[in-house]
Amino acid sequence: MIRGLTEGAPEMKATPTFAGIDWSWQHHALCIVDNDGQRIEEATVSHTRPGMAKITALLRRHGVDRVGIERGDGPVVEHLIRDGFQVFIISARQVKSLRARYGSAGNKDDRFDAFVLADALRTDAGRWAVVQPDTQETIALRMLVRARHDLIGHRIAVHNQLLAVLQHNFPGAIGLFSQLDIPISLAFLRRFPTEAKAAWLTAGRGELRMGHWLQANHYCGRHTPARLITHLRGAATGRITGPAAEASELIVLTLVDLLTTLRTQQADLEARIKEALLAHPDGPIFQSLPRAGTVRAATLLAEIGDCRARFPDAASLAAAAGVAPSTRQSGKHRNVAYRRGCNKQLRAALVDWAQDTPRANAWARDTYDRARHRGCRHPHAARILAQGWTRILWRCWHDQVPYNPDLHGRLGTLQQEAA
Repeated sequence: MIRGLTEGAPEMKATPTFAGIDWSWQHHALCIVDNDGQRIEEATVSHTRPGMAKITALLRRHGVDRVGIERGDGPVVEHLIRDGFQVFIISARQVKSLRARYGSAGNKDDRFDAFVLADALRTDAGRWAVVQPDTQETIALRMLVRARHDLIGHRIAVHNQLLAVLQHNFPGAIGLFSQLDIPISLAFLRRFPTEAKAAWLTAGRGELRMGHWLQANHYCGRHTPARLITHLRGAATGRITGPAAEASELIVLTLVDLLTTLRTQQADLEARIKEALLAHPDGPIFQSLPRAGTVRAATLLAEIGDCRARFPDAASLAAAAGVAPSTRQSGKHRNVAYRRGCNKQLRAALVDWAQDTPRANAWARDTYDRARHRGCRHPHAARILAQGWTRILWRCWHDQVPYNPDLHGRLGTLQQEAA
């Protein structure tokens, strides 16, 4: 009788469970809650292979499918996605606000934050963004692009350090060539790192010596040897002798070698970026954009990604890029302000590209000029143009077709009006 009743009874459904992980590079706090918000498992595991395996085992033991986390990238997210879990992003700023749900003390604790993540996922799952992973090709391109960006930052820092040293010790080297860190300028400083050694050029037959040095180093600039010698002779006097001059020589040679290495590494990275862009399926879409080139196209592709589900419409792309304004309204008060919460790398890449497009595209020129005529300053007008480009870029990206000026934008309308 019992067997018959059991066989005929309806199947019991598993109670939904939710998890939150507050992760770091040393250890991860895990909390699992049931459908009523009660904690059923808490653990702190190390950032090791056994620790990651323990997270997976605990999640599967309690039937967890959804996991809340503060960041959408990193080894923990990659591990969870690889093991088949659905990962939701709840930013640190949102977690800070959500703590007030459970008390006014505002205490910060990793285990408590893991509980907040899990409970927020339980109550408001539809409000959080699901992590949409990109392909390995896109991730690799993003790594190369961001590494190049960081390398340029290092190069600028070393350039400024060299400039500061020369201002005190060898002012004549500043402004001698168009830039301080171009190959001809670095070659000059390697040969003449101090004012005392450069005096050999300015003494006697200086123009002839300068001409021979320029020819030997394959100089192709517009300045004549006479002009360069005049610049060196007219510059302020730096340190010529003494311990300070000797120290300056060592520092200049060190920084010159460092700048040379950084420029070489940057060139190597740019070659790899070009190779990765040409091999990427979405590469032709971004390379077809006016004034995109190689690095700009690669940066836009790397930051936007290749997962079409991440941006279901052009407005979501504009908001993520920070080029759509943020509107706040309360009663009769309405404020339209600069959007600060966004992907900063994507915004920088999009605005950098958009503000250069008026040179090559009539629609972009018209959009930018109309914004300027309305009284917008250049940064604001550039963001307006970038927002307009996001609609075109999203359509090309979503349809997987290269940019066509005859189909995208108001270029055809402008040409008819001009005719």
